[in-house]
Amino acid sequence: MKEFEGKVALVTGGGSGIGRATALAFAREGAQVVIGNRNVERGEKTVSIIREAGGTASFQRTDVLVAAEVEALVEHAVKTCGRLDVAFNNAGIEGDVKPTLIDQTEANFDTVMNVNVKGVWLSMKYEIPQMLKTGGGAIVNCSSVAGVIGVPGIGIYSASKHAVIGLTKAAALEFSEQGIRVNAVNPAVIDTEMVDRLADGMNVKKDDLATFHPIGRLGRVEEVAEAVLWLCSDKASFVTGHSMMVDGGFTAR
Repeated sequence: MKEFEGKVALVTGGGSGIGRATALAFAREGAQVVIGNRNVERGEKTVSIIREAGGTASFQRTDVLVAAEVEALVEHAVKTCGRLDVAFNNAGIEGDVKPTLIDQTEANFDTVMNVNVKGVWLSMKYEIPQMLKTGGGAIVNCSSVAGVIGVPGIGIYSASKHAVIGLTKAAALEFSEQGIRVNAVNPAVIDTEMVDRLADGMNVKKDDLATFHPIGRLGRVEEVAEAVLWLCSDKASFVTGHSMMVDGGFTAR
């Protein structure tokens, strides 16, 4: 039997990068996958890939900044699949790269904090009540290595990812006795479009960022996906409130 056979998995930001890789991994392991994404074409493409591989998936256009759309996504999952067992709250943005914090704008602060922090909070706000109805579940929030260290040039992004870890720990404590585990993953420099944009903003080559990792290369989206699946699986049944580094040794120095 596959790891997530008979379970329903929700992924926000499932239209590309880590989100898409995780949605594909959940489907491979037998889950019915529900994808929320702001970009319709990309979200539907993920669904198409899953279905072509013989899996089950559906898509709902979702902007995690809008409470009604997040609520509608969760309701779609329950209406379509009958329940909600696991969720990966992955939708996020990096924001602007600037030399220092004082060069950042209020508009960028508001956008990054709203998407990365409010979006995770809203996702849990609507996911958790549905999980409680069926006796529990597992949630993984996407933070970053920037959630445990400071990163010059993207201080607002770093602050937002620190906040994701705080939300993760609070939710884990509040709902652990009711059968809901809440954890986070902290990826380092993963080979994604976001990292392409960051490299451009920092005026460096993407491959040069691999030097941050003692392992000697960029991370792959599939490697983060496997960490998410483990945290959502019964194999991690005694793990909650944890932030898992997926960083090639970045923070081991």
